[in-house]
This record gives sequence, structure tokens and C-alpha cells, in this order.
Amino acid sequence: MDFVATSGAPKAIGPYSQAVRANGLLFASGQIALDPASGNMVNGDFPAQVRRVFDNLAAVLREGGSGFEKVTRVTVYLTDLTNFQTLNAIYAEYFGDHKPARSTVGVKELPRGAQVEIDLIALA
Repeated sequence: MDFVATSGAPKAIGPYSQAVRANGLLFASGQIALDPASGNMVNGDFPAQVRRVFDNLAAVLREGGSGFEKVTRVTVYLTDLTNFQTLNAIYAEYFGDHKPARSTVGVKELPRGAQVEIDLIALA
């Protein structure tokens, strides 16, 4: 087992790793819309937050020897389920025809006022 860290994604804001690689799998921790350079939430609306989350995940996947085409499982946390269709449209931009297993969960709130958090599991 080894820990994955990249400057292309925000540093963990707690006692955890950006991802862990074990037994051919990459377990990426939840990402919110933090800018990796500043550590601050991105300015913008829900679509801007979703794109930042996916860009952060892309950096973690690359560092872990993987990519969106190797993702097997995704969990999405939304503070407002009326954003579900917008999420799906942006999600499709990143995953294309690849359709990993996924759950979407409505939650009351997320760290730093984020509107979306996504974690995933991928082949590494």
C-alpha cells in the first residue's frame, strides 16, 4: 500500500491522504472545489465547482497511475439535489462513454461550504 499525493490537487484538509493505492486499486478521497494553488474555494457557480472537483480528481488519478477510463466506482455528495442534471452533464464530459458504478447522496452540508464532493475508486 502506498499514499498518493500531487500538487495538482489541494492538500488534504484533515488527517487523510489524497489517495491510497493498494492491490491494483486507487482509492481517491473526496474532493471539493478547492483551488490547488491557493487552497481556497473556487469562485463561481455550481458548474464551476463541479469542474474544479473533476480537475482535482484528474490530477490525483494521474499521480496514482490511473485515469477516468479506469474508474470503477464514484460517490457524489450534493447539498442541493436540484443540481443533479447539471452534475450529470458535466460528469459525462469527463467520463464520456465510460459508465462506472455510482451513487449520488443528498447531504445537508459539506466542508468549506462546498456544493459538491466526489470520491472514487479506480484501477491503478
